[in-house]
Amino acid sequence: MTEKAVLVLADGSRYTGLAYGAVGRTLGEAVFATGMTGYQETLTDPSYAGQIVVMTAPHIGNTGVNDTDPESRRIWVAGYVVRDASRVVSNHRAQGSLDDQLVADGIVGIRGIDTRAVTRRLREAGSMKGGVFSGPDADLDPAEQLALVTAGDDMRGLNLSSRVSTVEPYVLPAEGERIGSVAVLDLGVKTSTLRYLAQRGFEVHVLPQATTLDELRALAPDALFYSNGPGDPAASDAQVELLQGALRDGLPYFGICFGNQLFGRALGFGTYKLPFGHRGINQPVLDKTTNRVEITSQNHGFAVDAPIEGVLDSPAGFGRVEVSHYSLNDHVVEGLRALDIPAFSVQYHPEAAAGPHDSNHLFDRFREAVVARTNGQAVDFGSDIESSN
Repeated sequence: MTEKAVLVLADGSRYTGLAYGAVGRTLGEAVFATGMTGYQETLTDPSYAGQIVVMTAPHIGNTGVNDTDPESRRIWVAGYVVRDASRVVSNHRAQGSLDDQLVADGIVGIRGIDTRAVTRRLREAGSMKGGVFSGPDADLDPAEQLALVTAGDDMRGLNLSSRVSTVEPYVLPAEGERIGSVAVLDLGVKTSTLRYLAQRGFEVHVLPQATTLDELRALAPDALFYSNGPGDPAASDAQVELLQGALRDGLPYFGICFGNQLFGRALGFGTYKLPFGHRGINQPVLDKTTNRVEITSQNHGFAVDAPIEGVLDSPAGFGRVEVSHYSLNDHVVEGLRALDIPAFSVQYHPEAAAGPHDSNHLFDRFREAVVARTNGQAVDFGSDIESSN
């Protein structure tokens, strides 16, 4: 018999269902993700560390899990909330069930609740602290459960990159012709990102989030990449200082997601917390450089505070900057482009596992710009490399 479970939000909202995955209690920031597919990639995205993820797609688990699709070494979500958990696994690639994988990784979840109602609540009130309680913990006094939830960590001011980053550096060899090396600061990097860089001829050096500027200089890479990751960018001063040093050294830079927020901070702009963030694989973004609309994969609760029109002066002294991309849903900054140094970033995930792949060409843009710089040519990180797209 499946045990009882309850989702408790910090505003006192309660949703009763059944245990899914591990049994016990878990606390985190309750957020919703709008992807209709790719739940295994979502669960293994380190950017979701510390968050209880509510899936808006109603039916989850039907394709099971496999050893090919994970984006990291484990499931990172703090908790998992679904409406209808599939009773059977039906896919030729499946090597196990999602339920069993949640148990194996100790992820406490809940199924059988109205996730549409939870999503509407989070859209109206904003992402907030939450908790999932199952088994004996589901029968705790409601006041005690709420007290546990409200006493949990606040995502504001929280540095989580140290939880998800690699402890030791490692190297992925370039595939095909080697064009140079790229240092990837692992703030919660996804496997697909590393694969796409290697496929474009980069020898990929993956570095711990605590890497120093001296250690980076000793490596002498041809370019620097900051990955996606969880937490508040305002709590990552060391990574901002590292990036500023690298930019002053003239190292070409590409950042995604958390790397976009840290690039914004390095340029001297502030960041702020969004009401409920952007999470899912169906987020429309305008690329101002190409004037194309791209459907993107996103997972962020913070954003860069900068005007989306006009050329700006970097408050930190890095010359002219412009917002290169913005969200068509709410005009949030989705990309930055430096005009006087070889650096750019986007707020979303161009590797886009499990899709869409509209923005995959940004890896080509990065590659061609690094090749141009290596050959002593002018560098334009805003040029449209993939003209056929």
